[in-house]
Amino acid sequence: MVQIRRLPQPLPFAQQVAIFSRLAEANPKPVTELEWSNPFTLVVAVALSAQATDVSVNKATKGLFAVADTPQKMLALGVEGVTEYVKTIGLFRQKAKNVIALSRILVDDFGGEVPDSRAALMTLPGVGRKTANVVLNTAFGHPAQAVDTHIFRVGNRTRIAPGRDVDEVERAIEDNVPARFQDNAHHWLILHGRYICQARRPRCAVCPIYDLCPYEEKTA
Repeated sequence: MVQIRRLPQPLPFAQQVAIFSRLAEANPKPVTELEWSNPFTLVVAVALSAQATDVSVNKATKGLFAVADTPQKMLALGVEGVTEYVKTIGLFRQKAKNVIALSRILVDDFGGEVPDSRAALMTLPGVGRKTANVVLNTAFGHPAQAVDTHIFRVGNRTRIAPGRDVDEVERAIEDNVPARFQDNAHHWLILHGRYICQARRPRCAVCPIYDLCPYEEKTA
């Protein structure tokens, strides 16, 4: 019989308010570190960022978006043209194919516009739930929670949003983080995980929520 691990209880409401109030005070207007200029370039940037750093994606897309910032212009480049711009990114051949394929679908099925629907976005090659949520949140202002490895770690380590997988963490954020913080929650959490609550050695000494965090293995 497979035993299902019981999850710890999420932090109580008052503690959630205190934590996100501090994160908001430290960074009132958090934004994605990917560079984009319209919903289409955001879709492409996030699709390219799978298993790659934002820094490496930004270096590649700077030139790409200068010549192709619409689906139509991207199609004109073709797979080989896109490949030349993104060849410094991991899995670049498949990603270049995905960029052309999603551009074709946007032109043929959505009139060249990026749809503001998770289901519609997830019909695009290379776009999963996380990518769709980034686009919904960042481009369209919907309080969607895009859970990556950083947010999964922070959600469980701090008990802000415990979950066995990214879907459970996403639901836990939606259920437990106060509504007033939902618009920016995933930005605060990803940046906190990227720069403070790091995987191997969390930087607890400079953590703004040190005293509110129940993580037992603090490094300072």
